[in-house]
Amino acid sequence: MRVLVAGATGVIGRQLVPRLVAAGHEVSGITRSESKRALVRELGAEPVVADALDRGQVAAAVAQVRPDVIVHQLTAIGSLDTRHFDRDFALTNRLRTQGTDYLLSAGQAVGVRQFVAQSNCVVYARTGGAIKREEDAFDTSPAREMRESVAAMRHLEEAVLGAQWTDAIVLRYGWFYGPGTSLARDGEQFELVRKHKFPLVGDGGGVWSFIHVADAAEATVAAIEHGQRGIYNVVDDSPASVAEWLPGLAQLLGAKPPMRVPRFVGRLFAGEAGVVMMTQLRGASNAKAKRELAWRPAHPSWREGFAAT
Repeated sequence: MRVLVAGATGVIGRQLVPRLVAAGHEVSGITRSESKRALVRELGAEPVVADALDRGQVAAAVAQVRPDVIVHQLTAIGSLDTRHFDRDFALTNRLRTQGTDYLLSAGQAVGVRQFVAQSNCVVYARTGGAIKREEDAFDTSPAREMRESVAAMRHLEEAVLGAQWTDAIVLRYGWFYGPGTSLARDGEQFELVRKHKFPLVGDGGGVWSFIHVADAAEATVAAIEHGQRGIYNVVDDSPASVAEWLPGLAQLLGAKPPMRVPRFVGRLFAGEAGVVMMTQLRGASNAKAKRELAWRPAHPSWREGFAAT
């Protein structure tokens, strides 16, 4: 199939494009920068330069490639200060709203058969059980600093799944770790843990679901080749509370156990969003993806995955 990857040089794109090529697909990759043409070619795809926030350029890029499948992996996430979550996600939020709308419009114009888009499993309501499935409720009362970001993911999901003219798939990825992420050998979060600057807030009861970026890319290929319309959680087999995974990571890194601070102290340095992620977040089940996509993560547990990383 002809596959157009929007965000081909991003963290997932760099893992995804070579796997699509290896699977026999004809791949093109959208990049905003002329300077990244060579990187797209190195990954095995044909580069297409377009600004994802320019409707005309997106339409022209899609018309040029005329893909069977569009894969929307557009983000612009740098360093994240959870006290200012929406500020740091502002460009990503535009890519998830305007960018999604432009890709869908361009895809419909050329009759794209399948549209696959990136979302995140932080969208689940922080009520009920600790592990959520795809049919569970969306968070309607996110932390104040995360409202715009959660709303952008909701827009993306509703727009994509509302496109009845194509086979629409939303992938709710877990927390990325591995090459190019902040949870990597030289990543920002690993360094904070090493330096004893990543405290455990409150009871650390927030449940996180992780996924190695290579496993996320493999699941995306599986979704393109085997997925049905709908939502898939793309996470590992081992959701873990912060009280479990953060000390576990510190031990793997040979660092001191994280200091514990009460919620009100955590709110001062991490904001309400940070406290929510530490204490209230829900994890996600990958049962549907494993069942329907014939996919298994090569790193089934964050513990062995972190050790390998």
